[in-house]
Amino acid sequence: MMDRPLLGIGLMLGFCVVAPMGDAVAKLLGGVVPIGELLLVRFGVQALVLIPLIAMTGRPWRMRGRVLRLTFLRTILHAFGIAMMFTALIYLPLADAVAIAFVMPFLMMILGHYVLDEEIGWRRMVACAVGFIGTLLVVQPSFQEVGWPALLPLGVALNFACFMLVTRQIAKEVDPIGLQAVSGVMAVAMITPALLLFGGSSGSAFTWVSPSMNTWALLLGIGLLGTLAHLLMTWSLRYAPSATLAPMQYLEIPFATLIGWLIFSDLPNALASVGILITMAAGLYIVVRERNLSRLPPTPPGPAQIRSAAE
Repeated sequence: MMDRPLLGIGLMLGFCVVAPMGDAVAKLLGGVVPIGELLLVRFGVQALVLIPLIAMTGRPWRMRGRVLRLTFLRTILHAFGIAMMFTALIYLPLADAVAIAFVMPFLMMILGHYVLDEEIGWRRMVACAVGFIGTLLVVQPSFQEVGWPALLPLGVALNFACFMLVTRQIAKEVDPIGLQAVSGVMAVAMITPALLLFGGSSGSAFTWVSPSMNTWALLLGIGLLGTLAHLLMTWSLRYAPSATLAPMQYLEIPFATLIGWLIFSDLPNALASVGILITMAAGLYIVVRERNLSRLPPTPPGPAQIRSAAE
């Protein structure tokens, strides 16, 4: 398929708007609907939207053996990551939670080096350290105000770094939309028994509450926005190279700031704002350096030159 960079950029821009909108809806429901119920609807809507899409387009979805096992692990990581993010949003401003979670690319690079033996140079290691310092500047004022929940987005980042490493292992063997549909079904199959077993326990994360009509609308909104965000990102990568699109993902932070201000009147304080800027600058440096390295002419591989295809 021929690249259409402007279309790819437009789709990624849509992702950067839709993803924090989904987080904002989760924040609205955080004190009203238990996490288990939020997750069930989130993944249930994902499955209900994508299964007909697979049926209409004839996409492959069947899995077995190693791919099925890794998909199951990926689904567990996905569910735990979303649960941590939804919990963090109860306590933190939207922009702070999103910015802290953006330490994920740095963690993924470090894990890729030590787990997958991917080569990373000293410049990228320094950028990782600078980005992490920026993240700590965002965490610090939030930690003073709300305590340990301010660390949850760091857990989200670590979780999704592992999630992405697992995804790398199967990305070339599965259709992305088929993968998401199967993950939605798996997540529903895991969460439903927990709701049935613990739904009557007061204060449990898996307590079931009877939503009002307005709450049902917001719950469906979480599922639709989450699914749409994934589709926008997937489709954007069909039309433009990842090197073109990667810098745009950092636009999610200013969009999250704007949405948080419009809906919750939340703005990062001065220290957190400096941390957000540092994190964005470090992340963008890594993206630009990766793009420049990808343009270099190939050289015979040696111990210091071997890099993974994902890099």
